[in-house]
Amino acid sequence: MHNEIITIGNFTIYGYGLMIAIGIVLAYLVAEFRAKRLGLESKNVFPLAVCAVVFGLFGAKLLYWITVIDEIIANPKMMLDLADGFVVYGGIIVGIFACWVYSRIKKFGLLSYMDLILPSVALAQAFGRLGCFLAGCCYGKETDSACHIVFTESQFAPNNVPLIPTQLFSSGLNFLHFAVLCIIAGKVKKPGVVSSCYLIFYSVGRFIIEFFRGDIERGSVGALSTSQFISIFILIAGVCMLAICLKRQEKVIEK
Repeated sequence: MHNEIITIGNFTIYGYGLMIAIGIVLAYLVAEFRAKRLGLESKNVFPLAVCAVVFGLFGAKLLYWITVIDEIIANPKMMLDLADGFVVYGGIIVGIFACWVYSRIKKFGLLSYMDLILPSVALAQAFGRLGCFLAGCCYGKETDSACHIVFTESQFAPNNVPLIPTQLFSSGLNFLHFAVLCIIAGKVKKPGVVSSCYLIFYSVGRFIIEFFRGDIERGSVGALSTSQFISIFILIAGVCMLAICLKRQEKVIEK
């Protein structure tokens, strides 16, 4: 794929960054639209979105640094490369934590806003994976299957080798994830249900996709990749959170 979309003089628009930018903007617009329909105060949406993006990017970069700590110790200059190398789970964890801190400072309940924002996060991730596809990062394993992609100019994926298009699979799952979460949000009104479903669906999907990823430099924990290892705990957290939310719903019905 071609990551360099447009070059004008010394200025180049890269597909990876463009897809991330489109994803962030659309995610924010969708969150604003849904906030009005749900009766949530829109004044909290923008600062929460900023917290999620800024601290999410920092968290994704931080977790990547942790996974390649041996290489960083050998070559600390790697930390100066801020454009490449992110692990999504770091962004999810740190982004949610930053939003929680902001909600505590401003003294408003976070769960309803998490239910609002997390479907948008899934949408942003879908576009982000399209950016990965254009850049060739987050690539899949070699395959003999007819369903494959061959990169010829990638700085990340092996070139001229048939690879599983894990980026496209991930993008498709994230678009589906976004749609399903919006449907759930329209049917279930109890705070926290959509958020827990996000954690459950994403962790399961990510755990499965990791089996087909070929970029092993992201680190591992035993036989599992770093992301698979984290997925287990995210899944447990999501299931526990959903159980608590549904139990609260049952109590309300009993009253």
